[in-house]
Amino acid sequence: MTARVARYGGLAGAVLLAVAGYLGGALPDAPLGATPVSIWRTPGGPATLTCWLGGTALLVGAWWSLREGAPSTRWAYATAGLWALPLLLAPPMGSRDVYSYACQGWTYAHGLDPYATPVAAAGCPWLDTVAPIWRDTPAPYGPVFVLLAALAVGLGGGLTGAIVLLRVIAVAGLLLAALCLPGLARAAGVPTRRAAWLALASPLVGVHLVAGAHNDAVMLGLLLCGLLVVIRRPGRPAALLLAGALLGLAVTVKASAAVVAPFAALAAVHGRYTVRALLRDGGWLAGGLFAALLINSALSGLGFGWVGGLTHSGDSEQWTSPPTAAGFVVDYAGALVGRDPAAVPVLRVLALLLLAGVLAGLWWRAWRALRALNDVRQRVTRIEAGRPRVALHGAALALVATVVLSPVFHPWYATWPLALLALTAIRTAWFVPPAAVAGFLALPDGTNLARFTKAPGAVAMTALLLTVLIGTARSRHR
Repeated sequence: MTARVARYGGLAGAVLLAVAGYLGGALPDAPLGATPVSIWRTPGGPATLTCWLGGTALLVGAWWSLREGAPSTRWAYATAGLWALPLLLAPPMGSRDVYSYACQGWTYAHGLDPYATPVAAAGCPWLDTVAPIWRDTPAPYGPVFVLLAALAVGLGGGLTGAIVLLRVIAVAGLLLAALCLPGLARAAGVPTRRAAWLALASPLVGVHLVAGAHNDAVMLGLLLCGLLVVIRRPGRPAALLLAGALLGLAVTVKASAAVVAPFAALAAVHGRYTVRALLRDGGWLAGGLFAALLINSALSGLGFGWVGGLTHSGDSEQWTSPPTAAGFVVDYAGALVGRDPAAVPVLRVLALLLLAGVLAGLWWRAWRALRALNDVRQRVTRIEAGRPRVALHGAALALVATVVLSPVFHPWYATWPLALLALTAIRTAWFVPPAAVAGFLALPDGTNLARFTKAPGAVAMTALLLTVLIGTARSRHR
């Protein structure tokens, strides 16, 4: 596929997706609890599903065709912006989370604690737009995003205005990420045209971060900005305090950003890698991060109640999370012999323990690689060239592990590792296909197809997980 065909084929896909959004997107008055069958039976259902599937296929195909890099960085930015324009003008689609954001902002704006008072108990006037599963759970997001949601509600003057401003906030996060990508790509030694294309033109970005207005866009913008400051000014106390504050703000939007901080501390070291240098330079970074956490938690008046809200993020059980899928399979096998082992919560806990070990192992591996640079000839040149790539790639793998081993997975979660893998990965064949498949998991009204393919999806995911584990073990043995 030529670049010109890819550009306008993707644009046609984005337009079809926007049409699907107007026909049957996550509109405030759309019926909840829909299924693919019930959507098809509505008067506009066939047109909605046809536009959605056709548009997704065109957008994914165009993105896939240039996965090795766009013709130029400028071309990649222009095309990503062109694809985003129809989705920017479309109603919310892919999920109903933006209505949860609005109600949580309304709760805080009316003097209540969204970490202690669910939106249903708070009396949010837009409660009917929120997915039922999230009406009686506390907010799982940090105080910075709660403040931004309350600001959108206060300035918006109503639900429509709040949704528009929440989308503006999400787009601002994406623009910040786009601004930081070239500097990070140059530091990591990868083609900027490829990094920008993979990170910004992904269908997941257009559908879920632009049209869906997910707060992951804000988290990514702050995260990449903090990493860029670290890489450009290692060893500088003022810069490291600023970088730590930006990373802290990212954490207080979405806590998953915290797994990147230890790798940012590695990039913060100036000169030779020693424990003393790590404690010195990493300490400045940690100081900025914790200061941001403490100040925002105190000034918002919310404290650290948001940490407790994270425990409810796993209330949704879907086979797209590998630990949850494996739990489903164990439960199915147990049912065949007359037992109900309730394996899902057990395997989720084990996966989180495994995640802690994997994150520690990835950090130790990156530390050893950077320490090895101390002993090569032309030490300064090699250290300065190697540090950003090693640290950023370690952070990317940490986000991959977090997504794979978390209790729940939604399609927009794939944008976290995708952004950093675009900056560091040599080969794209192992992470681009899953991101492409994730683009087909949700319907325009927010219906998650994983809910209706529970048994076959769980078996397929478990089989894939076992295949990957066996293949990895054999590769290491050889």
